[in-house]
Amino acid sequence: MAAKLMHAVQYESYGGGPSGLKHVEIPIPTLKKGEVLVKLEAASLNPSDFKIQKGLARPLFPRKLPHTPGTDVAGEIVEVGQDVQKFKVGDKVVALLPYGDGGGLAEYAAVSETSTVLRPPEVSAAEGSGLPMAGLTALQALTEAAGIKLDGTGQHKNILITGASGGVGLYAVQLAKLGNTHVTATCGTRNIELVKSLGTDEVLDYNTPDGAALKSPSDRKYDFVIHSASSAIPWSIFEPNLSKRRLVIDLTPGASSLFTFVLKKITFSKKKMVPLMINAKAENLDCLVKLVKEGKLKTVIDSKHPLSKAEDAWAKRLNSQCTGKIIVEP
Repeated sequence: MAAKLMHAVQYESYGGGPSGLKHVEIPIPTLKKGEVLVKLEAASLNPSDFKIQKGLARPLFPRKLPHTPGTDVAGEIVEVGQDVQKFKVGDKVVALLPYGDGGGLAEYAAVSETSTVLRPPEVSAAEGSGLPMAGLTALQALTEAAGIKLDGTGQHKNILITGASGGVGLYAVQLAKLGNTHVTATCGTRNIELVKSLGTDEVLDYNTPDGAALKSPSDRKYDFVIHSASSAIPWSIFEPNLSKRRLVIDLTPGASSLFTFVLKKITFSKKKMVPLMINAKAENLDCLVKLVKEGKLKTVIDSKHPLSKAEDAWAKRLNSQCTGKIIVEP
């Protein structure tokens, strides 16, 4: 019997940008042990999707070509595989697909039970699909690396968040304000009011001299920096703004920041820069979904695009400065 087919978007080789994406009909995934089949209602795009297409992660990712991009998805379970214990057909869920396998730009995806969480009615598919990669990165940086407690307890800390109007930055601002923190954030002129509306205490326009220097308007020294801006910032800019024994958590590490990390480590410096590698845990994703349900966290959505025009979503993310998440809906 011929396999049932679904609409998906793939690319067959590295490069090509939006024009490299092809609309194809491929078999609906066959479930492996411990997987659920999700009829997708929304997927969100991440910078990693474009880096993989450009070949910046080869030879590790993608694991094979042609590749269906997309890791962050939300939808409804239509089939459960062998040994699945937590879910049943009809459950609404949010899930994170494997980084190297993707599969989000399609009508259906096979997802591991261990990377899937329930989505309550209060959380839309679009809101939920924005959470996995960006939300987990922000959560891990703040709670694990910076030690922020989201219940508001713990020692008061001054936090700087660069790139606050990006996908990770918008979540980081909101999560940081749940803790006992004073948040300074950087963004472009057009996003200042949005970033302020999310609770930021001070906003720096990175186009101004003080913004470029990361200088706090209230002359505070930062206990932690969540560096989520895509552009590199030299250590010489960070260091004079840091309090003693404090940390720059780099979410977009490049050669320069990795060199600084090694240098500070071998010289036993009290001020350090560390790269952050996401360690996705279902309980952390569930925490984010519950915060959205409770109205304590929101997904800022830049735009929505149908799967039939996925190349438009791809182009918008590549060719313009987006504010928040770009969503593709099958």
